[in-house]
Amino acid sequence: MSYLSLTERDCQEMLAAIGISSVEELFRDIPVGVRFARELDLEPPLSEQELSRHLEELAAQNVDTSKELSFLGAGIYDHYVPAVVDTVLQRGELLTAYTPYQPEMSQGVLQAIFEYQTVICELTGMDVSNASGYDGTTVAADACYVAKHATGRRKVVVTEATSPQVRQVVKTYAPGFGLEIVEVPHRGGVTDPDELRRAATDAACVIFQQPNFFGCLEAAPDLAEAANDAGAIAVAHVDPISLGVLEAPGAYGCGMAIGEGQSAGNYQSFAGPHYGFFAARNDFIRRMPGRIVGETLDAAGERGYVLTLQTREQHIRREKATSNITTNQTLLALGGLVHLSWLGPQGLLEVGETCMSLAAYAQRRLIDVGLELVFPERATFKEFAVRTGRSAQDAIRIARERGVHPGYALGRDYQGLDDALLVAVTERRTPADIDRLVEALTP
Repeated sequence: MSYLSLTERDCQEMLAAIGISSVEELFRDIPVGVRFARELDLEPPLSEQELSRHLEELAAQNVDTSKELSFLGAGIYDHYVPAVVDTVLQRGELLTAYTPYQPEMSQGVLQAIFEYQTVICELTGMDVSNASGYDGTTVAADACYVAKHATGRRKVVVTEATSPQVRQVVKTYAPGFGLEIVEVPHRGGVTDPDELRRAATDAACVIFQQPNFFGCLEAAPDLAEAANDAGAIAVAHVDPISLGVLEAPGAYGCGMAIGEGQSAGNYQSFAGPHYGFFAARNDFIRRMPGRIVGETLDAAGERGYVLTLQTREQHIRREKATSNITTNQTLLALGGLVHLSWLGPQGLLEVGETCMSLAAYAQRRLIDVGLELVFPERATFKEFAVRTGRSAQDAIRIARERGVHPGYALGRDYQGLDDALLVAVTERRTPADIDRLVEALTP
């Protein structure tokens, strides 16, 4: 027990303080018949050196994108994370910081959150952002609850071309929120605004993804207009990296903008943890989940930062809370702030243009070897769906034998697409990498 500060003498003193003589007496009220009456069947203990080697062997079984070539996406992307992100995040005052309840002790963290909120607002074209969310799925559920509070309506419309994970989390939350979920099917990879308008009648909000799950660009202004015409709040689920080249949701009439922030400043990390972002118009500031940091002046007239609004249930009456999640991802959101600040507007534009250019090259090369795009008429950003001419699972298996992860099998979530792969191409891929992908998928 070399890493535990308690000694046998410490244990005896604590037992004596509560009036018993042994640890076994702590369990005297538990019937003998339900007690575990033997030693745990565990391997003998390892020395520190043996344990270290064992953990290294286990870790070596993992494969990451530095060892194998990956075109996986579907919400988690292999974007470049600059070294400055880790350098900042590993500072002790940021790495170990707790919720900044005491502003006089937490100015650094509070300012970092304030700057993060500012960046998210600038990206999304919204008025206010919270201090981050748990991930890109739970913020969608939060948006539904905000919309219910704001409109008094209970119906939520979600497009089928929105991430299956987002849709499932919304459906999971719906019974507790008293919501009815209506899905609008995609038509050739995108959503029909007229169909959405009809479904949005009496809806609290409409959630759509831009670019959508297939990588296709939706007619987002038309979808937002359709939602607004029905008196519903338009909610855009967006990729922050796409906003260097695509219009901000606030510019085309959305009331809320949400999304998964992983692509900005976070590694894939075996799919988590990451951070969600939630931004909205000022109309919803007092209904937004989580915490919002504000800027003020102290008694000496110096600039300072405080937690201005807090709507989590540990801060206010539970029945008035707008989220049941009592945590967020401040450190990982700070990684997003550092990355986006490092890129700047021009850098973000260049990353987006690079992704689009490489994805277009990948599409041309795959078509050249006889494969077909699932939605050939649709504009895309960094992802696209391609038919492999066989089971997508078989194509994945064969490609992985060649050290290539060719994409996400769309048949897992959509009927009729068992032969289709969702291929993601980020700025980390090269033309030579794409040529390897084409070789791995060539029948």
